[in-house]
Amino acid sequence: MRVVLLSDTHSPRFWKGVPDAVAAHLGSADLVLHAGDVCTADVLDDLARFAPVHVVMGNNDLPEVAGWGAPETLELELEGVRVAMVHDSGAKVGRVARLRRRFPAADLVVFGHSHIPMDVTEGGLRIVNPGSPSDKRRQPRRTLALLDVADGEVRGVEIVDLP
Repeated sequence: MRVVLLSDTHSPRFWKGVPDAVAAHLGSADLVLHAGDVCTADVLDDLARFAPVHVVMGNNDLPEVAGWGAPETLELELEGVRVAMVHDSGAKVGRVARLRRRFPAADLVVFGHSHIPMDVTEGGLRIVNPGSPSDKRRQPRRTLALLDVADGEVRGVEIVDLP
C-alpha cells in the first residue's frame, strides 16, 4: 500500500489548490493521511479526488474540518501496521517516549505542526512528520512523505523535497 503523508497545508494562505508536484505523488496513492492544519475542508475534497483521506484536527483548522470527519487523534491499521495520527506531538525532548505512552499499540505515529520533516525510529516506534508541502517556514524545502506498507511492516518512508 502506497500512502502519501501530508501536514500543514494551511489553506488558503499557502495552499491554493493541489500543486502539480504534490499531484504527481497523489496519482499513485492508495491512501492519503493528513496530520492537520488543513485549515479549510475544500483541501480534503481535493485530496479525496485522488485517494481516500484520513485527517486529524490541527490547531488552525476551522470547524468545517471537524465536520468533514477529522478527530483530534486517529488510530488505524494499514496492511497490518498500526498507525496513529496526531497534529501536535509536543516538545522535541521526550517526543518518542511521549508518543509511545499516548499510542501504546502503534507501530508508526504520523504528526505535523512543526513543519519540520523527520523520520525517526526509537524503541520500536517509528515517528514521521512529513513537513509541509506549502509552508516551509525555516526549512530549506517544502516536503511531503511517502509511506510503503505491506505484510505487517513499514517497507519504506521517503521524505520528498518539493519545488
